[in-house]
Amino acid sequence: MNILKSSIITAAAATLLAACSGNNNTEKPAGVTPEMAADATAAATAAGGYRPDTARVYCGRADIDTASEFIVISKKELRLKVYARGKGGDTVLVARYPVCLSRALGQKHGSGDMRTPESEPGKPFTIKQIQDASDWHHDFGDGRGSILSYGHWFMRLETPFSGIGIHGSTNNEDKMPGRDSEGCIRLRDTDLLHLVANYARPGMTVIIKAETQGQLPFETHLKNAADIGRQLPMVAGSELMIEKRKDTH
Repeated sequence: MNILKSSIITAAAATLLAACSGNNNTEKPAGVTPEMAADATAAATAAGGYRPDTARVYCGRADIDTASEFIVISKKELRLKVYARGKGGDTVLVARYPVCLSRALGQKHGSGDMRTPESEPGKPFTIKQIQDASDWHHDFGDGRGSILSYGHWFMRLETPFSGIGIHGSTNNEDKMPGRDSEGCIRLRDTDLLHLVANYARPGMTVIIKAETQGQLPFETHLKNAADIGRQLPMVAGSELMIEKRKDTH
């Protein structure tokens, strides 16, 4: 990481610490915007500097039109977010989860290039099917042999490339969030259970943004609302909902 990025991250962290401690007299570092700090943090994470992150729920099911839910995955933020149309008609942030994406940056061009595909504007991907992957193994070529790797579910995506999906990170959760997959989107195993139990369904729209792509118009509108903190506890008892939905996948 270069000196500029390091200084931006340090300054942003100091500002955040002061805000959380109730000290409103701390001035923001000159020339450093929240967007610059976010960009620098994303760049550091993409280079291997993993940061702690946890899943959050922002809206209850009664507050949204559940049929309108869709997913946005940001390579820049290393997050998967669920959005939906609220009762008032506006798009609202429903939930977010940290993710691990491909080792290599940029758009995917072919099988084996270790890149996560990016959807083109107006051409989102969709969840083709949700498969039980609880006994799926994979050999990463790192000496561990064939090991359990996918969590309970594999959400196969309809993309120009085969084998791309959203799945768990069994035996690889130490790389979360980060850049370590061969092209798929990894979630923590518990987050995967929560996502499938509460939101994911075949046919659901999935947008994957490039590393250089910023906020979409509706995300910019929601930014301040999300920062205020409408987080709810992660929903317990997700396993019961998963059991009920098995036959539909």
